[in-house]
Amino acid sequence: MHPHPPSPPAAVSPSLYMQGLLALRNNDADHAAGLLTRALTDEPDHRGARRNLVRALLLAERWDRVAIHAKAALARTPNDPELHYALATALNALGCHSLACAAFARALSLRPDHAPSWLNMGNASADLDDLGSAETLYRTAIRLDPAQPEAHTSLGYILTRQGRLEEAVRACETAIGLRPDFAPAHWNLATAALLGGDLTRGFAEYEWRKRHARYHSDFPPLPGPAWDGSDPAGRTILIRAEQGFGDAIQFARYLPAIVARGGHPVLVCPPSLIALIGTMQGVSVCAHGQTPPAHDAWIDMASLPFVFGTTLATIPAAAGYLRADPVRTAAWAARLPAGRKIGAVFSGNPNHPADRRRSVPLEQIRLPDIPGVEFVDLHPGGRLRLPNLTSAMTDYAETAALIANLDLVISVDTSVAHLAGALSRPVWIMLPHAPDWRWGLARSDSPWYASARLFRQTTAGDWTGVLDRVFSQLLSGP
Repeated sequence: MHPHPPSPPAAVSPSLYMQGLLALRNNDADHAAGLLTRALTDEPDHRGARRNLVRALLLAERWDRVAIHAKAALARTPNDPELHYALATALNALGCHSLACAAFARALSLRPDHAPSWLNMGNASADLDDLGSAETLYRTAIRLDPAQPEAHTSLGYILTRQGRLEEAVRACETAIGLRPDFAPAHWNLATAALLGGDLTRGFAEYEWRKRHARYHSDFPPLPGPAWDGSDPAGRTILIRAEQGFGDAIQFARYLPAIVARGGHPVLVCPPSLIALIGTMQGVSVCAHGQTPPAHDAWIDMASLPFVFGTTLATIPAAAGYLRADPVRTAAWAARLPAGRKIGAVFSGNPNHPADRRRSVPLEQIRLPDIPGVEFVDLHPGGRLRLPNLTSAMTDYAETAALIANLDLVISVDTSVAHLAGALSRPVWIMLPHAPDWRWGLARSDSPWYASARLFRQTTAGDWTGVLDRVFSQLLSGP
């Protein structure tokens, strides 16, 4: 008598697996991932379910889970270039840029003609500040697939960081020619144009920030028509602050221009700016999150230079437009030491995406001992070995009052640098080799702030040379 043959293993539910594939085909990534996860629960060794789960998670940008399932799939099929690509993409999104480069290199060793791997390995190299490698990788991606707008856009970004602005503009124009509504290409073109001083074109392209996937959620619709810069006389114009505190301070210079034309500007901004901006005559201020007051039209704050047609020659109020409250200023004068006082800010908000490039590592800082000079730590919470006064800096109006008592502010590219310039206080600004667009290239002055002097890195990442020049200048006198 023959024994009964063993029962075959339970097959994955065709309905779950096939539904997952259909959802993935329809770009319903989250639903597909849920179905395929359930399918894998029924049959953990089903390679098709795991591979397509990785695809669904990649589409949904669930990076941690992509990494987990891609590694699990690679344990069974170690020479699969698609899985190495997925793992690399996830690792780069998770901030593991060196590991991502290694995974992209493995994918390319298996499939050297895969243009997206070259492109995204370029992105990982750019995140590591390896600009030369990033450029080579982007150009290889373009050679393999010239119709990729993402590759031309990324090349434009890396060329901008190298200060090769004409080439950067051409790369972004190529991307826009391939996909006219590709917001990242317009954004990178704006950055290159603004950095090069072409404010007319730059601010026109800068309007695309509102359609960029990364920033679109920062611009929810507002009631009423958008203001296009037409005659504001007798009208209430609602201005919505955006981006960082420094941006709001920089573009506050346009509010008096609305008042001068007979309009009533109302700025909606973070609470910590209300008292400071409220010192501007004819300007009303309210906090983000409140119901906006009645208004005739609205505008996002960084659109003001565009509607005013700003050029380098017409930037308003470079000599200063904010003032410190005299009562608060007197209170700070009473608590500060006598003699020459210099405020110092060597690092910014660590959550800023470019903070590692714009901030000086604190271990590199050795403040010089200068007779008759006292340094004042302006870092929130205090970061230097100096008396910490920042517990009393409860908002930007208090910071302004403190700065009004200082002879000089030395700062990296933070809101304090903008505040000092807006107050027309002397400020020395230390800049990375690839600076933010508003500081331009090469020049040591700023058209935005007449009281500013710029100290630039001559080599990417080299703060030692910047600090040497700043402190040498201090030691040689005012």
